[in-house]
Amino acid sequence: MLASLSPARRRFVLVVAGLVLVLVGTGVVAALAHRDPPVTPVSPDAQPPVLLVPGYGGSTGDLQVLAAALRTAGREATVVRLAGDGTGDLRAQAAVLDAAADRAMKAANASSVDVVGYSAGGVTARLWVHDLGGGSVARRIVTLGAPQHGTDVAALAGDVAPDRCPAACKQLATNSELLRGLNARDETPSGPVWVSLWTTDDETVVPPDSASLQGALDFSVQSVCPSETVSHGDLPRDPTVIAMTIQELGRSRPVVPASTICVSP
Repeated sequence: MLASLSPARRRFVLVVAGLVLVLVGTGVVAALAHRDPPVTPVSPDAQPPVLLVPGYGGSTGDLQVLAAALRTAGREATVVRLAGDGTGDLRAQAAVLDAAADRAMKAANASSVDVVGYSAGGVTARLWVHDLGGGSVARRIVTLGAPQHGTDVAALAGDVAPDRCPAACKQLATNSELLRGLNARDETPSGPVWVSLWTTDDETVVPPDSASLQGALDFSVQSVCPSETVSHGDLPRDPTVIAMTIQELGRSRPVVPASTICVSP
């Protein structure tokens, strides 16, 4: 076919064909570059050590009741101590979680961990999987009232008193650069089974359904127990939430709990 064309037309056709090949190749490279790195999912029936990641401010005391309940249920549970005062860059906190996972696995001679991320700790857990390869290590990740899509409280703080809104505060603002990147594609990176548990009474994560996570088993306390009143600060120590968390970290595939789990009538 090319032989029948004039030299000028032949050169034009070859140039166009070359450009098409370059564009196709560029598209393939770009697609590969944005593909999630391969992960090897953890055995679903394992019962590995549980790491509990604190929220903004890094208070380990907030998670001690839940940690004790997990130990009573037969699980090894460790509350992660975040870097600094717990208000620094969440990416740095994800690196702290990564190191804590390595220590926990070595101490327990285990190949995986479960993670419970309370409040900002749930965002930290997602960063760990998204950026640091946690998907091949985490069996399950349960987030409790995590501002996965930001909170208006942080946005307001950044607007009104930016000098008193540290790095993590800015990152937790609605539509922050960090959250835009984290939510741009798959909100639940492959590897672990994800559970997002939150409360409609939340006045810290505003709106409360900012904690909703696409791709996770996602439900509010009140969708199971309509009469329960659970504030943001109550989440890691409320008996019903603790029972729900322990259930979701069991051997069976996570499901929305039955109403029999509710403590309040």
